[in-house]
Amino acid sequence: MITLHSLSAIDQATFLQKNEIADFLFAHLGKYGDPKDDILKCLDYALDPGLQAGGFVILARENDQIVGALVMNKTGMSGYIPENILVYIAVDANQRGKGIGGKIMEMALKMANGAIALHVEPDNPARKLYERLGFTNKYLEMRLTRN
Repeated sequence: MITLHSLSAIDQATFLQKNEIADFLFAHLGKYGDPKDDILKCLDYALDPGLQAGGFVILARENDQIVGALVMNKTGMSGYIPENILVYIAVDANQRGKGIGGKIMEMALKMANGAIALHVEPDNPARKLYERLGFTNKYLEMRLTRN
């Protein structure tokens, strides 16, 4: 049986918990993911009790193993920038097609206050889920990356 639960700064996630989540996301995001160190930075932001913005994590577990995870960061802004950014969501490849991603997203939509932005590659199959939930493609994202 799949169970969902959330973590926030109040829960004071341990180093081991953050590493377990980061390892899962790194493994299951595949080509749409980031290096583990970047995922850990995102988790630190979402779960740090000292930050004003913060965020939350939603985990789906089966037999105490993570089968799905989502990380939402609050932006600390409103109106001109969405209040939240969905940074990561992944479902174990062996569990896809069972509605886990949809359940995680529904919980995230209930938990997040205000607008939510996310970035999705055009060929990412999760794009269909986001569109079904009401997300629209309003902008073309452009980035200037500096080293």
